[in-house]
Amino acid sequence: MDILASILSTFAKFVLRNVDETMSWIIRRLLRGAMIVISWFVIPYSWIKTFGTKRQKLPPMSNSLLEIPAVDLAQMIRTRQIKSEHVVKAYVDRCKQVNPLLNAIVEERFESALQEAKAVDEFLASTTKAVEDIERDTPLLGVPVSVKESIGLRGMSNQAGLRFEKHRRAKEDAPSVAQVRKSGAIFLLVSNTPELCMMWETFNNITGQTNNPHDLRRTPGGSSGGEASLLGAGATLLSLTSDIGGSARLPAMYTGVFGHKPTPFVVSPYGHVPTSGDPRWGEYFTVAPMTRYAVDLPLLLKCMRDPEGPAVDVDQSVDVKTINYFYMDNDGPSGLTRPLTSDMQRAILQVARHFNAQKVDIDLFKWSFDISVSQLLRIKDIETIYNHSWEDEKNKKLSTEWLKYLFGCSNHIFSSVLIGLLQKFIQSLPQRRHDQFEGIAKELKSQLVHLLGTNGVFIYPSFPTSAHQHYRIFHKLLDTSYMMVFNTLGLPVTNVMVGMDKDNLPIGVQIVASPQQDHLCLAVARELESAFGGWRKPPQAS
Repeated sequence: MDILASILSTFAKFVLRNVDETMSWIIRRLLRGAMIVISWFVIPYSWIKTFGTKRQKLPPMSNSLLEIPAVDLAQMIRTRQIKSEHVVKAYVDRCKQVNPLLNAIVEERFESALQEAKAVDEFLASTTKAVEDIERDTPLLGVPVSVKESIGLRGMSNQAGLRFEKHRRAKEDAPSVAQVRKSGAIFLLVSNTPELCMMWETFNNITGQTNNPHDLRRTPGGSSGGEASLLGAGATLLSLTSDIGGSARLPAMYTGVFGHKPTPFVVSPYGHVPTSGDPRWGEYFTVAPMTRYAVDLPLLLKCMRDPEGPAVDVDQSVDVKTINYFYMDNDGPSGLTRPLTSDMQRAILQVARHFNAQKVDIDLFKWSFDISVSQLLRIKDIETIYNHSWEDEKNKKLSTEWLKYLFGCSNHIFSSVLIGLLQKFIQSLPQRRHDQFEGIAKELKSQLVHLLGTNGVFIYPSFPTSAHQHYRIFHKLLDTSYMMVFNTLGLPVTNVMVGMDKDNLPIGVQIVASPQQDHLCLAVARELESAFGGWRKPPQAS
């Protein structure tokens, strides 16, 4: 009887597995077909919106202070070689120059920042404190920093692009902001996000649409598009952003800068809109550093770090020649994502050749979209327009809000309205299916951690294309699985700028490591910045 039961059980598993494989194949074909159909509407719409618009150029960067990395600026300020006031003023002036074209700033605090910079200079002129002690206690003293508007900066706008009945301001600093403030940094502004940070395109009904500094007709990505746009334009230097599905990495890639998603809980995930009551929230979501120069990522991450978080030594010395390198130039292939452009393919191969990386074939990556959507859309109590506890705001009803949107009466953008429907659909799938995806995710993470160990990195595409025209993300939604999968797996990953494509737009790659090996990602980013040139100025008017 035991033998018979075993045979029947094996047969049942075989049937279920084949049924699941068949269903997955059908769903993939339907999803890919849906993206093609959506493109029939999105592409003409984006053409119409940009018809006759010339590729405008930004004003030139005339102040040399704008081109100094933060590590050097901080040293020059504390040794009194330059004044913090002059640095802050240079960035204030640059923001005023470019923001009318970029539309990236939600609210500024320029006057307060200049007063704080003067106070820093006065302190440095009178103190007897040793330079080494100043560096230890306040490593960012006098250096300007900007913040994504969804992250709490005391007294500043904090509603993530959502139209509230009463304007919402942060009552206190988010933990990550408090850490950076403690380091001596000076906050300049809060920047634009899509509504509730739920889209890879930065647009909302309050501030409007943010543009890419390399081509104003194109998107800087999202949801950290405001910060990325300012960084790419030379209007900020260090940025506090966030990442739950590539929100720091895609904008960094689109604008030619560097974005790092840390190991979970290295930086506190709290003090953000939206947030969640799910204990696993911080396993998927994190506040994340984004910088114009790779050499600044370790400094900013160290200043943002949660003292109670897992140990990550970003100052650890790394010989990049001794690291083990691996790469892939596809996602399985899954049959869901678009092929990499020739420029993206070339970027991956150039980076792989630079390190003599070994090509690997990890078949489970073909499930990236499935496992990511299954886990991310089932996060409990995540704030949406349908589920929140904001004062003076009522939860919306799904059916009512859809009707209002279809008739042009909703106050919300498409992604905010859509999220409720997607959550309901994913949550309606059989628990057996979610258990299967969770098992695949665990196995994929296990394979990667075993491959990389504590001295290996994985080179992987950030996205199949460079920055596209506004709105075209809607027929490329499946391509975000290249980024989402690493939030699902809880691995540290850095987008690294590695060159320009045939349209003179930035392209980048992801560098992935095992948990708590963030220092490897950051060391490789610095090496690639040195080898490939890093950030480049966007086209500037003569």
